[in-house]
Amino acid sequence: MALPTNFQFSQGSLQDFADCPRRFQLKYIQRLAWPAVQAEPALENERYMQLGATFHRMVQQFLLGVPAERLAEMAAGDEMLSQWWGNYAQHGPALSGCAQRPEITLSAPMGDYRLVAKYDLVVWPSPPAPSPQPSPKGRGSLDSPLPVGQGLGGSGVRGKITIYDWKTSRKQTRREWLAEKLQTRVYPYLLVRAGAHFITPEGGNEGKSIEPEQIEMVYWFANFPNLPERFAYSTEQFAADEEYITGLIDAIQAIGEEDAPLTDEEWRCKYCLYRSLCNRGVKAGPLDEMEDFDARDEFEFELDFEQIAEVEY
Repeated sequence: MALPTNFQFSQGSLQDFADCPRRFQLKYIQRLAWPAVQAEPALENERYMQLGATFHRMVQQFLLGVPAERLAEMAAGDEMLSQWWGNYAQHGPALSGCAQRPEITLSAPMGDYRLVAKYDLVVWPSPPAPSPQPSPKGRGSLDSPLPVGQGLGGSGVRGKITIYDWKTSRKQTRREWLAEKLQTRVYPYLLVRAGAHFITPEGGNEGKSIEPEQIEMVYWFANFPNLPERFAYSTEQFAADEEYITGLIDAIQAIGEEDAPLTDEEWRCKYCLYRSLCNRGVKAGPLDEMEDFDARDEFEFELDFEQIAEVEY
């Protein structure tokens, strides 16, 4: 059984294969729905995922111009969501002087398939004398703004392009863990491949291809707003990522009819829906011990290729 001809690779599907080839086979090739929960307590996990997805939408709506006071009112009904929004209001990226694209989806060909990624936010320097970016404390008011080049949000370098990703993890995700995640490799790589045409000449890119050295990826944690993790990019890393991603896709295409191998790292099975099928345990792992969490991994986005920015050859 092979992949569907219209299959789209993402950081999530590639991460599944890197973590456990059998999980990828069951989930994407056999498309097997298995009655299990990811983490315990299950209802709390479901609620947490919903809150994470809601927070992502709130930030997107704010960046698109929805008044912050309206969003604060929406968050007020839930203590955790209100705390996250308050943390974003106090410690979120300073975007004054920046052009921005929230929730942008990019796509590029990888052999017979495509690689896609949906970004929470991509920013780059805008032309001189921009209008101030309002603080999340209220549209039209700027409360102690951080200028570009200071605080979390500014690079201060003309042509620097920053990828922001919002994380709602309960635990502070370790930097070495993030460095190994496919998201940290796929997002900058695909931005180099497919992002040049939406970085306008006025934004400092002058219509040229994006150089890897222009890119930085920042993980911002709603529960740890003063502890963002930054990852610079480079030409060497781009080449390494292309080789690694291509190798993963080649290995996936080589999967035959027999069962793909299980991971040797059995601790991963605690949070895998297929653990009982693979005789790797029945009970789900505790929610409080999850190393990483991304609501959008659980709420798969549907792709409309009429709206996806892509590179053409």
